Amino acid sequence: MSIATKTEAAEWVKSACPHDCPSACALEVERLSQNRIGTIRGAADNTYTAGVICAKVARYRERVHHPDRLRTPQRRVGEKGTGAFQPLSWDDALDEIAEAFTRATQRHGSEAVWPYHSGGTMGLLQRYGIDRLRNAMRYSRQQTTICVTPAQSGWMAGIGKMNGTDPREMADSDLIVVWGGNPVSTQVNAMVHITRARKRGAKLVVIDVYETPTAKTADLALILRPGTDAALACAVMHVLLKEDLADRDYLARYTDFGPDVEAHLAGRGPEWAAGITGLSVEEITGFARLYGATKRSFLRPGFGFTRSRNGSAAMHAVSCLPAITGAWREPGGGAFFLNIDWGLDTTLAHGLDMLDPTIRVLDQSRIGPVLCGEAADLKGGPPVTAMFMQNANSANVAGDSRTVRRGLSREDLFLCVHEQFPTATTRYADILLPAAQFLEYDDLYYGLGHTHLNVGLAVLDRYEDARTNHEVIGGIARRLGCNQPCFSMSAREILDLTLHQSGRGTLEEAAERGWIDCAPAFEDAHFLNGFAHSDGLFHFKPQWSHIGPEHAIMPPMPDHVALIEAATDDHPFRMVAPPARSFLNTSFTETPSSRAREGEPRALLHPEDAAMLGLDEGDGVCVGNRRGQITLAARPFPGVQRGVVIVEGIWPNTSFAGALGVNQLIGADRVPPNGGTAFHDTAVWLRPAER
Repeated sequence: MSIATKTEAAEWVKSACPHDCPSACALEVERLSQNRIGTIRGAADNTYTAGVICAKVARYRERVHHPDRLRTPQRRVGEKGTGAFQPLSWDDALDEIAEAFTRATQRHGSEAVWPYHSGGTMGLLQRYGIDRLRNAMRYSRQQTTICVTPAQSGWMAGIGKMNGTDPREMADSDLIVVWGGNPVSTQVNAMVHITRARKRGAKLVVIDVYETPTAKTADLALILRPGTDAALACAVMHVLLKEDLADRDYLARYTDFGPDVEAHLAGRGPEWAAGITGLSVEEITGFARLYGATKRSFLRPGFGFTRSRNGSAAMHAVSCLPAITGAWREPGGGAFFLNIDWGLDTTLAHGLDMLDPTIRVLDQSRIGPVLCGEAADLKGGPPVTAMFMQNANSANVAGDSRTVRRGLSREDLFLCVHEQFPTATTRYADILLPAAQFLEYDDLYYGLGHTHLNVGLAVLDRYEDARTNHEVIGGIARRLGCNQPCFSMSAREILDLTLHQSGRGTLEEAAERGWIDCAPAFEDAHFLNGFAHSDGLFHFKPQWSHIGPEHAIMPPMPDHVALIEAATDDHPFRMVAPPARSFLNTSFTETPSSRAREGEPRALLHPEDAAMLGLDEGDGVCVGNRRGQITLAARPFPGVQRGVVIVEGIWPNTSFAGALGVNQLIGADRVPPNGGTAFHDTAVWLRPAER
């Protein structure tokens, strides 16, 4: 069922990008043979992708044909962490995994085994299919918190559902506000639709903690202090209400806004916010008036500002803005963060019919404390003594990575890693399995940043001895005695049945198009039929207790909450660790062109801070706190407030002395109310490196 067209030079095959990016692009792949590709381009007839993809994926042949790809199963020899392995057969590898899981279960109970996954692929089956094994064997469950949870919590608090205005409507907007996102680097397709609007005369406002490539293109860029976004949002609402720029009829009909909320915001004016954000009163007031005067305003919040200990509260405050102005009524108006509510029946694909809700749930972001035996993180259950890890490089990516490394080093922990390349995490594996890449398997991909469910069927034959996630899960499950049909069905059979049972047609029909557009009706996307709460209203007064267990600390109304890791005399700088343009988490760090484009790890700091420390361009600077320290090249950078340091990208641990990267500096404490890691909320000291 490969859908292809031929030209004189090559065969172009439909596919879909699997990576952890909201664009989830529809692709066309130049297939040169059954085991080689040429160029990858965006599908021109997909109305969101619109023929555009990022440079990383356009150069994907570097990754598919990389000489360092894992080729065969391997068994550890020597001490953990040395990365020394010897080959073994697939049958022997799967036998050893099943035996290790059985031993762990016999000694400590089934919850001692923890299948663990993250966003290395976003496929419906190849990522989340690991839950079939988990649920069938009653292994520990996973709360998947590392990426979206703080933002999701704040969005749900006001809106109640993870969708919003169709992002293609940005082309019809008169004002687009990108708040805490950098789509030029991290979601290039959004810029296509923003550019279409700007050609009509629309304005672009970007709000961030440093001058990103997106901020450089904006008509107005507001560069504020990290962790202060809710203060700006509240001050904007204050101005809108005070200057009669609010839609009082909309507030009365569609929200729980009342005199108590208005009185609260009356004390949150521009002067108050200026002292918190570092912006001027004029900047705050000017933005508020622009937003209030533009009915067709589209708010596009990103992840960045929510990766703070007050991130959920910040997202809620920001999401209140289109409710104040009634922008939700307008074509091209309202807001969009992520589309997660797809309405698919994933019972078969994810083994939901086998789920036991009494099995403990371990927090993905707390992998270090979990593996180091913290009682609260183990939820009163046994230690984790066996793990099966797919789509994750936790030794590099998770917060407090020094603790993660200590946990992975335990000799009593059996670890199987299924991976495409050698990584910081594979060095600790007892069994290391070679994983197929997306062009070598079948899956469906949620378009988190749009409304398409994209189809990606196998384009290439399997590389060497690599196997798909789905195949490995089935192989382990059958050795453990699981006879359920989902462990013997092919990926295509499961995907086809999932679509059929969800009322979405067949896999063959979807593959012919390349995607299924799941866009809701205008009235539903704009919540004109009501928001997704029991009262049908947007909530200025959230029911945080419905969202997460750490709800008592959350504000009763939109507000700035001083939960951040504040600067102190000992740690006078606030560090933010955003994505690098040429990397995606740790994916693409092995790609030569991506490494060449990024150059080296750098610390961006205000020129006056650099001068105070005696640092010039390229000088070594140590960045540290109580968790650890790293050394990078200093880069004086005027596009940031004083006291802020920006470290872009999750570079491989091997790029740093001591073989630990930037995430050793970042805490693993949970973001209230429902968890997540505060990757952009870290207090540090800076010192010149010894010359």
